[in-house]
Amino acid sequence: MQKLIEGIHHFQQTIFDTEKHLFERLAHGQQPLALFITCSDSRIDPSLLTQTKPGELFILRNAGNIVPPSGVVSGGEAATIEYAVTVLKVKDIIICGHSLCGAMDGLLHPDRLHGLDAVQAWLTHARATARIIEENYGHVANEKDRLTATVEENVLVQIESLRTHPSAAAAVSRGDLKLHGWTYEFETGRVFAYEPVQGQFVPVTHAAGTPIPTTQRMPAI
Repeated sequence: MQKLIEGIHHFQQTIFDTEKHLFERLAHGQQPLALFITCSDSRIDPSLLTQTKPGELFILRNAGNIVPPSGVVSGGEAATIEYAVTVLKVKDIIICGHSLCGAMDGLLHPDRLHGLDAVQAWLTHARATARIIEENYGHVANEKDRLTATVEENVLVQIESLRTHPSAAAAVSRGDLKLHGWTYEFETGRVFAYEPVQGQFVPVTHAAGTPIPTTQRMPAI
């Protein structure tokens, strides 16, 4: 706690004053560039990764960057998506998975979730991911490669789940909203984006922010 308190003092005494006009402007409302959906993992910092300032990202975080289908769970995910799309009028939604994801590792190894009843229940929203890996990636023996494939496939599965939310579906249909799938390799700093034409994740510098269309192909590994 001491480190957190010292951080608050540093922010108030050093950083806030240099950005005072920004925070005064934010008091009148927000116009974020995008909704960024990612994992709760403490190693992931969306604003640091994208070099964005307060007010530029609307952020939704949970274990495994999961988006339950519309109507299945009455929770914060649905409310956040609806508010971002309908009220804030975001133009882009990014679902960003990450390397060495504990939630995805648990999906691959349910035995490691013994005693974590809430986690097991939450990961039922990624059952399609588990089945894709089981049926389509039997040839991938390396544990790390298998986890990477799970992270990537889960991003695509959650994007399809995102399409079931009425606000997102309507905005995509109008051409007002674009959906993007990213993965972040935090140990190297590299970011990959799903490229629909190639059907795989490629370095984000080469993807040029290509949105994911209605139909997609399975990423290659």
